[in-house]
Amino acid sequence: MRELLLEVLGWLGYLERPTVLLQLGVAIGLMVLRLFAARRNWLPRLRTQRYTPLALVVLAASCLLLALLGLPYGLSGQLGVLWLGWYGLNQLQPLLQRCLGAKTAQQLDSRLLRPGYLLLAALLLITTVDSISDLAVAPLGSVLGVPIDAGRLFNAALITYLVLVGSGPPAAGVAWLMQRALATSDGSRKALELMLRYAVVGLGLVAVGVHLGLNTTALIAVAGGLSVGLGFGIKEVFSNFISGLWLLFEGSVRPGEVLMVDGDPCEVRKLGLRATLLWRDRDNAELLIPNQTFFTEAATTYTASDRMRRSQVSIGAAYHHNPAEVITLLEATALEVARVLPQPAPKALLLNYGDSAINYCLRFWIANPMDNVGICSEVNQAIWRAFRDSSIEIPFPQHVEYSMQWPPERHHTNEFT
Repeated sequence: MRELLLEVLGWLGYLERPTVLLQLGVAIGLMVLRLFAARRNWLPRLRTQRYTPLALVVLAASCLLLALLGLPYGLSGQLGVLWLGWYGLNQLQPLLQRCLGAKTAQQLDSRLLRPGYLLLAALLLITTVDSISDLAVAPLGSVLGVPIDAGRLFNAALITYLVLVGSGPPAAGVAWLMQRALATSDGSRKALELMLRYAVVGLGLVAVGVHLGLNTTALIAVAGGLSVGLGFGIKEVFSNFISGLWLLFEGSVRPGEVLMVDGDPCEVRKLGLRATLLWRDRDNAELLIPNQTFFTEAATTYTASDRMRRSQVSIGAAYHHNPAEVITLLEATALEVARVLPQPAPKALLLNYGDSAINYCLRFWIANPMDNVGICSEVNQAIWRAFRDSSIEIPFPQHVEYSMQWPPERHHTNEFT
């Protein structure tokens, strides 16, 4: 570590040169000026995205001026090229969104393209002031008796990041091919994709350990330390991880399924290492449920074998209406709602005789459990219109009050004329 710090401190001698400070001042000044100009809109006729090309033109003119004066301009030119590349990434974003979709393009840009470009820019700038090969052999210490230098640690960190971030698209591609070959469902494809990603990440971490030179004895020591930690601090984390893997193999909870959580239908979006991400439609909320919860608590699913769900609404009709006519009207009304499935056919039933009305229920089938509340609202509105057009009364509770006389022998019920 001491040698690496000395190498980094040696960069200060290069940065103290007047010509270097001048080039840095010009480049940084233009960047700051561009930022303030865009925020304060100093040039109203100039669009915001055109400030960067204008600043790059000014930076190129500054490099030309330094060259004419016989002063070094390599650093400012290098900064200008890197700035131009960053501007190119911004222009590439709309094309990626059209080809891959907004969400995928944003993830690719933020997790791979921009970090990779920043890393490349840092390496190029370090090459200007120092030698990469000298920095790579700088010792940093030892891990489990194995000496570690800066280059080996950098490669291990880079491989780990690429495995964690870049394992998603290949796993998704293989899962898609397996789905086409085996004709499996989308839920099975997502489960296979997640298992493949876990496998790639595990193999990548093992490769990092081999790259660092860790021997079998060291890996056994690490496993022993982890076993002790599992018994104390991270027992719940490990339990949730094993529960997630078991759920994937069992197939009881997979991405795309709909579960009932606290009486609300929620769609499984992602089965993670520690928790399962669910989406609740009524308030657009995302719920994180620990994986082991599905082993300790009962859960109702409407998509284990089929996404169809039977739903129902309740309604009351006055006593003077023929129940057979009401039942026929209810079933016909349900078929007029667009999102109610015609097969299995809707079924209306007379439930009981209430205090003020005969109580009916209308049962029908829907294709998506997440749409249950909205479809029930549409069915209720259709029933109201159908009852209005057919002059069927929906009664409301009524109470009759009458006076009592004392003693009870003198009381007579009210007579209506």
